Amino acid sequence: MVHISDGVLAPEIWITGYIVTAVILFFTLRRVRAEDIPKISIVTSAFFIASLIHIPIGPTSAHLILNGLMGILLGLYSYPAIFIGLLLQALLFQHGGITTLGINTINMGIPALIAYYIFRLKKNPITAGVACGLAVFLAVLLTSIVLMLSGEEFYEVAVLLFIAHVPIAMVEAFVSAFVVAMLLKVKREVIA
Repeated sequence: MVHISDGVLAPEIWITGYIVTAVILFFTLRRVRAEDIPKISIVTSAFFIASLIHIPIGPTSAHLILNGLMGILLGLYSYPAIFIGLLLQALLFQHGGITTLGINTINMGIPALIAYYIFRLKKNPITAGVACGLAVFLAVLLTSIVLMLSGEEFYEVAVLLFIAHVPIAMVEAFVSAFVVAMLLKVKREVIA
């Protein structure tokens, strides 16, 4: 449940989330080239589907996030791709929320950008695995912090959320390392 629902956050938190997201979207979208749109669309679709499949755990749930892999594949375009995926999930399935769209994008998009920059340091499968595992941890950490800032009643949920995503981070690290290893051998130009 890295997607925070409507009605959970105080207005000052979700309004700030929208402002920050708008600024980041401005700087990332102005660089999008027409030839990159199909790749962005395919990766956004994978993100959209993967994060819809979740396992209930008490008052929260766990699901694949794929934000680190999105960062590696899309680079700076991962942020708008995450925004679009979250917007569609909120509109079509009420997964997440409209008021929380900005903060949810920050919680998943900033770690995606960090994964991209970590991977750029040394483009190999091990770095990809570490970057993607870290992206999941950072997304869950940011979400937990936002929940805790919203009230004491969310402390237990924030802790459960973090614990539930430890295995998800490990799985994503392993799978991402494998995917990047394959792409480096077969189609290197797909990687940002």
